[in-house]
Amino acid sequence: MRRLFIAGNWKMNKTPDEASTFSAALKTKLADFTMVDIAVAPTNLALTGTIAKLKHSNIHVAAQNMHYANSGAFTGEISGEMIRSVGCEYVLIGHSERRHKFGETDEMIQQKVVAAFRSGLLPILCIGETLEQRQNGQAAQVNISQLESAMGGLSPDQAVSVTIAYEPVWAIGTGHTASPDQAQDIHSVIRSWLRKKFPDFVAKQLKIQYGGSVKPNNAAALLSQPDIDGALIGGASLNVDSFFQIIEIASNIKKEN
Repeated sequence: MRRLFIAGNWKMNKTPDEASTFSAALKTKLADFTMVDIAVAPTNLALTGTIAKLKHSNIHVAAQNMHYANSGAFTGEISGEMIRSVGCEYVLIGHSERRHKFGETDEMIQQKVVAAFRSGLLPILCIGETLEQRQNGQAAQVNISQLESAMGGLSPDQAVSVTIAYEPVWAIGTGHTASPDQAQDIHSVIRSWLRKKFPDFVAKQLKIQYGGSVKPNNAAALLSQPDIDGALIGGASLNVDSFFQIIEIASNIKKEN
């Protein structure tokens, strides 16, 4: 049975002081939740303070992005080695906002996945289709194409260490959420691709999160689906109580199963 993995992507929110205060409150609130994996992704400026506040807790820390080079003339970027050096464990790669607002290509994302492993970081690989692609019946094809590009060259041991976050672009920050059946359908497609591409243990063990306007009022229906192993949460992760509620729901689902 795969452990549910709930991660909060704070995006461009929370100053370092706000992140530290929030992290301290979250650490207290979630101290007894051991059946669910938990992570938060603050801005780069808040990474060090957040990691310090969450030390000796059950909450992991992810960076929101990274460059694929170790160092060099890349103004404004941050390398995996820099992220790992402050104690980060995870990194988000290929978020739809990076793909569609900043022009990141499949090739760049593939290079970042390789660089994450080189730096000792665990990738949370984000994939997803646009509304137009879904309406044209291309949802499965688009997601498989993104997976092939990002993960096709990985070894089985690397692949099983990736967390895949399926985030339909049309549900990111829009208030629209894929129905449980819609989400499960694509998660099943992803799981089938893993079975065909890698040895059985990869598909059995790799976690696939759903992301896209996940809130306390829809979390239970989504997290109860057989191939949905958690959630990558945006807006609802910026509030201690709503983030806690989702983790509590995930923990209860885990106990029931």
